[in-house]
Amino acid sequence: MNEDVDVLIIGAGACGLAAAIAAHDAGASAAIIEKLDRPGGNSSLSTGSVPAANSRFQREAGIVDDPETYVRDLMAIAKETDDLDLVRRLASVSAETVEWLVDTAGARIALVTAYKHIGHSVPRLHAPVSRRGQDLVDDLVSAVERRGVPIAVGNSARELIVEDGVVKGAVIDTGDGVSEIRAKKTILALNGFAANADLVKRFCPEIAGAQYFGALGSTGEAVIWGEKLGADLANMAAYQGYAAVAHPHGSLLSWTTIEKGGFLVGADARRFGDESLGYSGFARVVLEQGEYAYAIFDQKIFDIAAGEEEFLELAKYGGLKKADTPEEIAQAYGLDPSALASELEAYNTAASGATADRFGRKDFGTGPLRAPLYACRVVPGLFHTQGGLRIDADGRVLRPDGSAIGNLFAGGGAAAGISGREGALGYASGNGLLSALALGRLAGLAAANEIREGR
Repeated sequence: MNEDVDVLIIGAGACGLAAAIAAHDAGASAAIIEKLDRPGGNSSLSTGSVPAANSRFQREAGIVDDPETYVRDLMAIAKETDDLDLVRRLASVSAETVEWLVDTAGARIALVTAYKHIGHSVPRLHAPVSRRGQDLVDDLVSAVERRGVPIAVGNSARELIVEDGVVKGAVIDTGDGVSEIRAKKTILALNGFAANADLVKRFCPEIAGAQYFGALGSTGEAVIWGEKLGADLANMAAYQGYAAVAHPHGSLLSWTTIEKGGFLVGADARRFGDESLGYSGFARVVLEQGEYAYAIFDQKIFDIAAGEEEFLELAKYGGLKKADTPEEIAQAYGLDPSALASELEAYNTAASGATADRFGRKDFGTGPLRAPLYACRVVPGLFHTQGGLRIDADGRVLRPDGSAIGNLFAGGGAAAGISGREGALGYASGNGLLSALALGRLAGLAAANEIREGR
C-alpha cells in the first residue's frame, strides 16, 4: 500500500516541530498530528531555555565551554544513567542544535548571562528574551508553516500500524472518525507520561503525590506502545519537578529568587532543607514537608528576577507580598512572626559566612537578605518525566538486544532522557528542551536519509 507521507510526526511540541523542519529540509515530505487544540505541549510551558556547550554565542561572550565539560556537569548531579552514550551525544550536538535553531529555524533566542541555573558550571542556556517557551514554539511553528508542512491539531493517534514488526504509520482519531495515516517513517514526539497517574506511580513513586503542572497531553502513549512492540526503556524513574509553583496562581515562581539568595520555609515558618539542590531536586523535599511552602527573598533579588516576564506578571497579579520586616511578611500569610524573624536571622548569619548553614547550603547568591522583603506561597509540582524509549544516536527506537524497531523514531519526553537514572536531582536546566530539539532534529534527518537511501 502506498504511503500518505514520508515522515509522520506524532506530537507538535518542540521535538515534533524540529523533526518536521529537519525532515523537510532533507528532502522528505512530513506531516504533524497533535491531539491537543494547539501546538506546543510542555515546550510552551517552559522558559524556552536550551543549553549548548561551545556555541558561537558563548564564544562571542568570551565564555569557554565544551561538550566534555557539559557531560561532566550533567553526570556530577545525575551520578548514574542507563545511557551515557546518549548524554555524550546530546552534549556533542548541543551547539549545532542551538545555532541551527537561530540560523535555519529562525528562533529568536540568545545566550543568558544573568544566571547559570542548577547543573551548569558556566552560562550555557540560550532562551527567548521573555524567558517564555511559547515564544520559541511560535518561532518553530512559523518555520514549519513556511515550509508548507501541515500541523493537524485535534488529531490523536490511537495506535501504531505495525506489520511484520515494522511500523507503517498510525491510526488517527480526527474527532469526526477514525482513519489511518500510512508513512515510511514515524517519529514519536508526544512527550512523556507525567499526566498518567498510573504510570507515574509505577515508575516515579516518590513524586506521585505532587500536583501535575505540565501539558495535559503527556499521557504516556510512547511507553505504552513501545512496551507492546518490545522496545527497551531507560531512566524511567527520572523526572523534572519544580519546587516553587505559585499558589493559587499556578505560574512558576522564578527559581532565580532562590538561586540568588532566597530561601523556603514551611507552615511553621522554618526552613526545611538545602535549597541549592535546585528547583527540580528540591521538589520532593517540599512535597514531604507539608501542604504549602513560602519563598522569602529581598529587593535586590526581585530586581534580578524582574528580567523575566512571567515573574513580573506574578507580581502584578498579587502573587507576591512585600513588607519591611519579616514579622509583617509572616502576618501576611498567617505564619509565626517570631519564628520567621528568627529563621531570617539564622539564615543571614550563615549567608554572611559567620557560621555554617545547618542544612549544608554553601551558595547564598547575593548574600544576606535585606529589607524590603518579598514572599510567595508555593507548592511543589511534577512537570515532566525524564525516562522513556531507549534510542540510538539518531533517535531510532531500540529493543533490549540493541536492534532497531523498523521505521520508528522517538525524541523528547517520549525517549530516554539525560537527567540520570532516577529521581529529580539529575535534572539540569534545559535538559528537557535539549532532548526535544536535538533528538527531533536528529530523528528528522535520519528518517529522511533512510528514505533517500531506500531503507
